[in-house]
Amino acid sequence: MDHQPRPGVPTKKRWRDRLIRLAHTHTDWLLGFEDEVWWSRLAFPAVQSWTDATAPPRLMDQAVAKSPMDPAAARKAIACYGLLARDYAPDAAAPEALWLRFVVGRPVSAITTRFLAWCAERTAARGKTALLLIWDNASWHISKEVRAWLHTHNRQVKASQQGARILVCPLPTKCPWLHPIEPKWMHGKRAVVEPARLLSIPELEERVCAYYSCDHFPHLTITEQVA
Repeated sequence: MDHQPRPGVPTKKRWRDRLIRLAHTHTDWLLGFEDEVWWSRLAFPAVQSWTDATAPPRLMDQAVAKSPMDPAAARKAIACYGLLARDYAPDAAAPEALWLRFVVGRPVSAITTRFLAWCAERTAARGKTALLLIWDNASWHISKEVRAWLHTHNRQVKASQQGARILVCPLPTKCPWLHPIEPKWMHGKRAVVEPARLLSIPELEERVCAYYSCDHFPHLTITEQVA
C-alpha cells in the first residue's frame, strides 16, 4: 500500500533534509526544488467558490480548432520547467522565487540540460557558488545524458573556479508531499483558469508569469543556445 514505508524512502528523505539544513548554513548556496508541469487550455482544475444558488457559475466546454497555417494555435497545452529557488542569506533580496521556462514540445533530456545551464547561470549571477537541486525521478532527470552533463558542468566549474555547481538530490517515488513546488502548481492552475472562453497560448503564458511574478523568457527548445 502507498502509505506503507518503502525501501529507500527514509534514506532519500534524510538526504533531502540534509541539503535543506546545509542551505540554511551556507549563505553562498541556493536551494532549488525543480519540477515540470503542463498548462492546459482545455482542462479545468477542481475549484470551489461561493455563488448565488439561483445562478451557479457554468464552465464552458472548449475545443481547439486545427489550423494548418498555424500549428502552434492548435496546441491544447504547453509544458513548463520550474525551479522554486530559496535563498537563506539574511540579506537576500528575494528569499523565495519561482523561475519558469516554457517549452517547445515536451520535457526531454536535451531540454533539461538547457534548463539546468540557465539555472546555473542565474545562480552564479546572484553570487552563489552552488545550487542544491531537489527533484523527482522523471526519466529526463536520471538519463545518461543529464547525468553526463552534470558531471561535465561541475568539473568545469571546479577547474575554472567560476559559475555554480549543481548538487542533485532525487526524491523518493510517489512522495509529492516532499516537493513544495507541487501545491504551487495547483494554486496556479486555479488562478489562471478562464471559464468563459479559450485562452491562446500567449495569453495563458502571460497569466502564468503574472501569477508567479516572474519574467517571461523565450521558450526552451532542443536546438536553442542558452542565453
